[in-house]
Amino acid sequence: MNRKSYQVRELGQLHGQTPTFLAIGVFDGVHLGHQQLLESMVAAADRSGARPAVLTFHPHPGKVISGRTGRVYLSTLDDRINYLAELGLSLIITKEFDDEFRQTRAADFIDLLIQTVKLDQLWGGNFGLGYEREGDFNFLQKLGKNRGFTVHQYQAMVEWGGSSVSSSRIRQALIQGNIEEANGCLGRLYRLAGKVIPGDGRGKQLGIPTANLEVWDELVLPANGVYAATAKLEGEVYLAAVNIGFRPTVNGHSLNVEAHILNFDYDIYGEDLTLELAVRIRDEQKFPTLEALVAQIKSDINKVRTLQPMLLVEN
Repeated sequence: MNRKSYQVRELGQLHGQTPTFLAIGVFDGVHLGHQQLLESMVAAADRSGARPAVLTFHPHPGKVISGRTGRVYLSTLDDRINYLAELGLSLIITKEFDDEFRQTRAADFIDLLIQTVKLDQLWGGNFGLGYEREGDFNFLQKLGKNRGFTVHQYQAMVEWGGSSVSSSRIRQALIQGNIEEANGCLGRLYRLAGKVIPGDGRGKQLGIPTANLEVWDELVLPANGVYAATAKLEGEVYLAAVNIGFRPTVNGHSLNVEAHILNFDYDIYGEDLTLELAVRIRDEQKFPTLEALVAQIKSDINKVRTLQPMLLVEN
């Protein structure tokens, strides 16, 4: 849907003038379940002449409440906002979730939303707003009768491959290297993006140059191995063989994401590169010689070439 999205980071920037249908959540990865809920809300808002909006939390509440560390996100915040905008939302609010905010009572938060976005309908699946998640469906329903808004609990179960879609399922699939399951639940190819940074130059020495990607250190990386992917650079799309791992054949000590971009031979250090992973070709392996490693990489590249029709259709 072609609709320009207005994005804000502070509720204080808003002064409620337009009746708003609002969905609240983290929406990490904006997977198929999120998409179905939000598309339904957008359609309902359009029928009512209301504004469809979403409020997404960052950082992830789990990092603040339970101290989760490491790679927990399925998308960067910028990508999450872009995915949400593609669903036709008129307003996207990114609310900072910190220790002070976690103490906010549900009724106080709702009153703030009424003042700032003119809340008309509140949409969600499993409600749990405010301090100690006191704002469940029943609580919010009763509050809505007094405050003049309604609560829509979206209960449709979204499945892929016979099981329900969730962010935790996608994280687990990625950790296991099941990129097909992760992509199926996301409804798109899993994305790794960042700046191209200098490596040790070994790929070039072997005759197979690679672009080393600086990936956000809180983004989930799929299991170590080799993946068939597309590489997007300055609006152009190329095929790529992507290696994620420690490069055990050359005694690597750091985790790397590196891509050999097919039919490409340009200096792109410092450029923004996006990789979208489609198929896992093999596990990470240690080879007895560099010659054996090179032979396997060439085989991996040939495998990527055979997947070209599928990869380019996906994009």
